[in-house]
Amino acid sequence: MRVAVVAMETSHHRDTEGRRHLDRLAGTLAEAGHEVSVFCSRWWGGSSSQFAPDDVTYRGVTVEPAETSFCTRLPALLAKHRPDVIVAYPTPSSVLRAANAGAKLARAPLVVEWFGDHERAVSDRAMGSADQFVTPSGLVQTRLWEAGADADLTTVIPESIDMKLVRAVDPAEAVDVVYAHPLDESANIESLFLGLAELRQKGWSATIIGDGPEREAYEREAADLRIDDRVTFVGTCNRERRLAIYKGAQVFVQTAWREHFATELLWALACGCIAVVEYQAESSAHELVEHRDRDFRVSTPQEIADAIVESAGLEHRTVDESLAEYDRATVVKRHETLYERLVDERGLF
Repeated sequence: MRVAVVAMETSHHRDTEGRRHLDRLAGTLAEAGHEVSVFCSRWWGGSSSQFAPDDVTYRGVTVEPAETSFCTRLPALLAKHRPDVIVAYPTPSSVLRAANAGAKLARAPLVVEWFGDHERAVSDRAMGSADQFVTPSGLVQTRLWEAGADADLTTVIPESIDMKLVRAVDPAEAVDVVYAHPLDESANIESLFLGLAELRQKGWSATIIGDGPEREAYEREAADLRIDDRVTFVGTCNRERRLAIYKGAQVFVQTAWREHFATELLWALACGCIAVVEYQAESSAHELVEHRDRDFRVSTPQEIADAIVESAGLEHRTVDESLAEYDRATVVKRHETLYERLVDERGLF
């Protein structure tokens, strides 16, 4: 299948979760054997209008993210490319409308990847241009409905993980508790630290994965609570190192205020961690553990502390094969099935 991805600004222009998600989706589709082209503003050097650093081809619609010029050129370029399906980032609204114009010319369905973290509102007219919206979680789907999307035109397809990599990585040294999230204003490590402070008289160790503008503040907080001798901040870490830490850990604690999809929690669950998830109104993390019997949903630091203590008595695991339903090959098949249905509905096959 020929897939055109439309994003005036990719993660190379602006590093956001939703743009990284779209990058991953493009790469996964290409790995699955589809011909994937990203129509975007040029972010690579040189004078070439195309750039193919891997299986995905980037096609420069404009040199810079100039909205008017991008929208003027996009429909004709899509029509000439003749994709089977067009997958678009939801903003700016004008670009989404231009993608819709190109979809009509190419007689291709338009799928909008609505991750939920786009910076600008989407106009009603642009909302009406999509043949289908894809969200990563039920929480984001609900927000999308509230924004005016037709419930029949929305579907949830989660983020994916690489179970082959999970199985291959060796565990790191044992640790009782691990936490992973960018150390920004939404990290909310306070809840975890207050829970750990309740356990000062017990023996435990904790590893904090991530970096960001609030790291020094969290390091000070650990010191103020007199638990800094048992809390290790290890920085960002690559994927393999994260998996090794997760496989060595007993408990993964999820407390962040905002998660459109709790990707690190999913990786940790696949690595056998017991999850302790603090409910937050702007986080979808609880959706991953709702029907699991080894994990805990909590609301207070004291409940976090109690769950950590109870978890210590449970079996330590390094792989959870039940998470194979989130494996990359399985999840990409859900995207393929959606695209095939939309194409069939247009009568192209």
